[in-house]
Amino acid sequence: MSNQRTPNALVNESSPYLLQHAYNPVAWMPWGEAAFAKAAAEDKPIFLSIGYATCHWCHVMERESFENEETAALLNEHFVPIKVDREERPDVDAVYMAVTQGMSQGRGGWPMSVWLFPDRRPITAGTYFPPDDRWGRPGFRSILRQINDVWHNRRAELEEQAQGITQWLNAQGKPVGKAELGIATLRLNATEHARRFDHKHGGFETAPKFPTPHRLSALIRAAASRTAGILPAKAEGEVPSATEALKMAVTTLDAMADGGIHDQVGGGFHRYSTDREWLTPHFEKMLYDQALLVEAYLDAWQATGEPRHAEIARDILEYTLRDLRDEGGAFHSAEDADSEGVEGKFYVWSTADMQSHLGGDAAVVAAAWGCAQAGNFHDESSGTQTGENILHLPRPLDQTAKLHGLEPATLRATLDRAREILFEVRSHRVRPLLDDKVLTDWNGLMLGAIARAGVLLGESRYLQAANQCAEFLTRMMWRNDRLLHRYRKGNAGIAGFVDDYAFLGNGLFQLFQATLEPRWLEQAATLGREMVRLFWNEEEGLFHTQGSDETDKLIAPNRSLYDGAIPSGNSAAALLLARLGRTLQDESLLGLARRTLESMSPQIAGHTPGFNYALAALEHLVLPGQEIVIAGEMADSATKALIAETRKHYLPHAIVIHHEPDAEGEAIRKLVPFVANQLPVNGQPAAYLCENYTCKAPVTTPQALAELIRGTSASP
Repeated sequence: MSNQRTPNALVNESSPYLLQHAYNPVAWMPWGEAAFAKAAAEDKPIFLSIGYATCHWCHVMERESFENEETAALLNEHFVPIKVDREERPDVDAVYMAVTQGMSQGRGGWPMSVWLFPDRRPITAGTYFPPDDRWGRPGFRSILRQINDVWHNRRAELEEQAQGITQWLNAQGKPVGKAELGIATLRLNATEHARRFDHKHGGFETAPKFPTPHRLSALIRAAASRTAGILPAKAEGEVPSATEALKMAVTTLDAMADGGIHDQVGGGFHRYSTDREWLTPHFEKMLYDQALLVEAYLDAWQATGEPRHAEIARDILEYTLRDLRDEGGAFHSAEDADSEGVEGKFYVWSTADMQSHLGGDAAVVAAAWGCAQAGNFHDESSGTQTGENILHLPRPLDQTAKLHGLEPATLRATLDRAREILFEVRSHRVRPLLDDKVLTDWNGLMLGAIARAGVLLGESRYLQAANQCAEFLTRMMWRNDRLLHRYRKGNAGIAGFVDDYAFLGNGLFQLFQATLEPRWLEQAATLGREMVRLFWNEEEGLFHTQGSDETDKLIAPNRSLYDGAIPSGNSAAALLLARLGRTLQDESLLGLARRTLESMSPQIAGHTPGFNYALAALEHLVLPGQEIVIAGEMADSATKALIAETRKHYLPHAIVIHHEPDAEGEAIRKLVPFVANQLPVNGQPAAYLCENYTCKAPVTTPQALAELIRGTSASP
């Protein structure tokens, strides 16, 4: 990209992705009325290109087509080109992704390429196009010429096609019928995962494999919820046992931790694996993946007690705090896959590198991390080996230690030294691009994860970071009582979407559970009620992605339902409402959660693995949850001991509330009136375990509370 060129209209944007294209010879315009008016005035179709800053194939298409003077001239003469950052405008992305998938047998991805009428009705769509005709398929320039020809000579055909696509689009996601949801649905979900499970490598289906950690968390919760009877003690036909469900989740988490999808040197996880073995990733690192994976590894650690899962959660958070944290306390969006124009270059190593930097340890380190002289990293375009290696653990360290005549502890210490050395060496390489924008929804996910990790792992740094993130989001991401979606370098903007309200609300709720401070519950409740006001569609019983106050209306409403790499807005909204409804004893909120799931029920029942975040909300509605009230002054060590006992148990459906019996407790009594009756016993701090609006007799010791929890909870 040459900065000697005159910049186009993207130069004044905040998005790193749009700024990447600000000096293309293509006359890009941002999404907005100016572009639509220009297309109408000049009687030109729109070429809409949607991507994101850390997208590898977006970079490829830029180099091949958008940096090409001939292609740019063709685009500028016959089209009005518009660039959209999908992470800034998920509503625009969702609408046109539905079109792309509908026209491509369900396939979609980025860069997304869509041609539109000036009124934004779609003409045709695809994803990445090579610049020239290849393998009997038209290249990008050929497609531009074809569409231009049809626009001028057979426009009636395009009008008819656009009308049909728009009508189809408006029908997508509308609720049709209802299916019964309940414990049988949760059981079916485990069964469906068992059918798809890769017993050799972990994960589900074949390549490519995405982490989708909310699927793993759902299996862990189903395995642990013994009293609810979700899964049998022994397999019943295709229905897996609780032990088998837990094994599927743990096997997958362990395989990912050992694989190349996990950055063995710097921590954190790449976006997805291109193969079944979790070896070769697409090297982007996304904030949302880190957040959801922390949750899954914490679930596994609480359910199994295996220390390694807690270590991996720490590994992810240390990477996130080190490399993704904004100076204001929130978190940046992502790191690119490419550096110096080559995907993965920052992360891979040759055996010569090992020898040069590790000396006498090189051979055993290379063996432990699966390095070969020829390399294990293949060039994607040619399929040839590059001589570079993606570090991974092809076998248990104990086996490698035995092969080399070492004690396992000695090998682990050697790897720890090697990791420090290679990290220092790597720090002098050209880093991948950091997409440094702050997104409210993704930060909501990380806020919840780091708050939970802080209290469970006993890390005050994590809790401090969670508090700072929450303070930033609740201070900087507001304008005129409206939550905003994006922040970058002092500039906050774009009216928030339902995902922003739902994800941040859930994050604040988890911060309330970690700190037991009523202010975070109050803020979560405010967000939840504002979410209903702005996004709830009473006729459909669903939340729309755009707010009712949005002036930039799309050609069709978007209803985010499917839990992909990122959970859907409706799933997250239902979970927030279920949590708030139970905590605040608010039947209206619980009713909205139920109705949301009812409207989604045909899709959920038809394909449960695609709705695991929605199932988390369902669990709060159909399983016996507990409210545990700890009554006593927080400064009292006995109160702290009772609270600490609740942290020792895996209680995915429990809600913990602290009640100060004097004036200090007024805030929580105002929010949750029933706790006014939960008081210390004979001057001693007490714990009340309540279920289905009935509380058991209070207990005053951690041992008695543990027995009470074990008698009623899902804790193993």
